[in-house]
Amino acid sequence: METLAPFRLAPWFRPRPWGFHDLSPWFDFRTEGEPIGEVWLTGEMCTADTGPLKGLRLDEITRQYHAPLLGLELAAQDFPLLIKLLFPKEKLSVQVHPDDALAQQYGEPRGKTECWYTLDAQPGAQVALGLRPGVIAEQVRAALHDHSLESLLEMIPVAKGDMLFVDAGTVHAMAPGVVMLETQQTSDLTYRLYDYGSPRELHIEKSFAAMRLKTRAGKVPPRPVDGHSILIDERYFRIERWPVRPATLPSLLAPVPTLQLLFVLQGALRISGDGFEPFSLERNQIAVIPAAARRWTLVADASSELIRILPAEG
Repeated sequence: METLAPFRLAPWFRPRPWGFHDLSPWFDFRTEGEPIGEVWLTGEMCTADTGPLKGLRLDEITRQYHAPLLGLELAAQDFPLLIKLLFPKEKLSVQVHPDDALAQQYGEPRGKTECWYTLDAQPGAQVALGLRPGVIAEQVRAALHDHSLESLLEMIPVAKGDMLFVDAGTVHAMAPGVVMLETQQTSDLTYRLYDYGSPRELHIEKSFAAMRLKTRAGKVPPRPVDGHSILIDERYFRIERWPVRPATLPSLLAPVPTLQLLFVLQGALRISGDGFEPFSLERNQIAVIPAAARRWTLVADASSELIRILPAEG
């Protein structure tokens, strides 16, 4: 298999009406235009920021270097995971995502299962994950008419470091007071069930077709393993949290047969190896380690932490 060197991706700032004009201290980004609610780290329009692929969009890289990038275990034709940071200043609409089977009935390649890792949470912050026990579909329809749907949602308090699983079919919503690292199947399928009286389009019938009254959504406790933590290990993704200390080489450097994504949670790292110029990786930046990367290593000048995200075949 052709080799492909690791590289850093530049973020893409996506306007959202519920976002912020100033993303500090997370990013040195301010705008007088539309507020920014999402920062996409692996969107198709994100460009390589280092190495010989610098300037190429991620979708171009995926098409040109499919097997070396993703590995032979992944059959996906596009980049398998969309990773982004969410900055809600207002309540997000109540939504439902379809699973693969339903999405394919509509001619889409896949559904949308996701998870949220809580990077920050103010006291009292909470999210809606699923419907309260015993709620039936007829109650949901009635609540849409009398604008009482929020009373039927299962509200979950969240704190920094919480991992939340949001499987397809879960009625869910995010509220202000949190900053989330979201990992999801590469899909833009979102059915808006309720939007607090906003004039934006709703997708009520598609929402009901996708909605499940009971799902596995909720908090996932971390699982300690050999000096790191497995935050979640689900059908489409595995996410781990790793400490990186000066003068030590964590065991995550062992070869794996698939794509790896490294997100710096705290501190800063340098990535170097055979056949490419070393590059830095700062807090909130992401590096792509292709499946066919040659020997590579990372160094921290001070104690750091990173999130490793591994895609899995659905």
